[in-house]
Amino acid sequence: MQSNKLRMAIRATAAAAIFGVAGQAGAVSFDAGGWNTSVYGYARLNAVYDIDEDVGSTTQSGNFSMINTGAAENNEATGYFDADAVQSRIGVKTTSPEGVTFNIEGDFRNGTLRLRHGYGSYNGVLAGQTWSNYNSFVGNTATLDFDSLPGTAGYQGRTAQLRYTTGALSISAEDPQSSLYGAAATAAKKDGMPTFTIRLEDKAGGMSYSAAAVAHQVGYDTGTNDESAFGFGAFVAAKMQITDMIDIHGALNYSDGANSYLWRSGDNYFGSDAYIGANGDVETIAGYAGSIGTGINLGGGRSINIGYGMTTMDWDDAEDDGLAVGGETETNSAVMANYKWTPVKNVMMGVEYQYLKTEQVNGDDGDANRLMFAAQYNF
Repeated sequence: MQSNKLRMAIRATAAAAIFGVAGQAGAVSFDAGGWNTSVYGYARLNAVYDIDEDVGSTTQSGNFSMINTGAAENNEATGYFDADAVQSRIGVKTTSPEGVTFNIEGDFRNGTLRLRHGYGSYNGVLAGQTWSNYNSFVGNTATLDFDSLPGTAGYQGRTAQLRYTTGALSISAEDPQSSLYGAAATAAKKDGMPTFTIRLEDKAGGMSYSAAAVAHQVGYDTGTNDESAFGFGAFVAAKMQITDMIDIHGALNYSDGANSYLWRSGDNYFGSDAYIGANGDVETIAGYAGSIGTGINLGGGRSINIGYGMTTMDWDDAEDDGLAVGGETETNSAVMANYKWTPVKNVMMGVEYQYLKTEQVNGDDGDANRLMFAAQYNF
């Protein structure tokens, strides 16, 4: 019984790292004609005060690409307040009498209803759009910022895919995410095959863990020149329950030509996988990332969460090949610390301090300090 409770707590905390609190914790469920259906979602307010400069994007998440660097960092307007409710979402999940599951979910992050999840699954086979298989929440810190820390495990996004899961192991073929550095290269970029992933996620005692790998093709086709290379990436993530109150968790990531799957690399979300060399070959770019954090359960629906994350990309080969990459983002890092409480069931409120820093290849850097408040009402 204790083992089951611990397993459920680990899964709930992992989901909370993305949702703020478990998205289906207060789902409205009913059964009709043998169909087991739940309607779930939440209404959420995010409000932020940007102390140094205005770096908030939709859902008020901190945006690394909006941080001033170099001389502009010394003469910037300060003190911005903003708020929105576009993170609010709604979903429907139902299981047929035959055991087929369907899930449709959307939110309003882009100002209109967008599809987050839309898939069906049966006997371990899933088809549709949901979290990438190259992804895990096991090592995530529960932040109020919707985009969370750099360096968390894998893609941290949803994509169209065909996936098969058996026990703790899952494999998938997914809609490819690839990028080439430079406008001309981007215009000629070609995705000629799906991305392939494999992931193992399980628990043992007080530890939950996940490890995954991704491989994809990065290439271009101008009609006269057609070149490509294979990029790959891997991550490990883990969470250890130290006491009933305290856990530590984190993730490590490596990429060579798969920075499109390296969370919050590049300008803000994903960095370039490769560039076109002087001889026309596709040259891959390496990247590294990691995050570490702790969660402290204070009881009574109250918790403190502290996390640090960073990503860095290796532009040395591109510089040696004569590319002018001095203004490109090399490293993004962030510290986030919050206090969250549940004053009543299905309601979460929290405050969070964020420190974001970005550094360019030429040495220019910039940082931003922010305060965030969130209120979430689940159903």
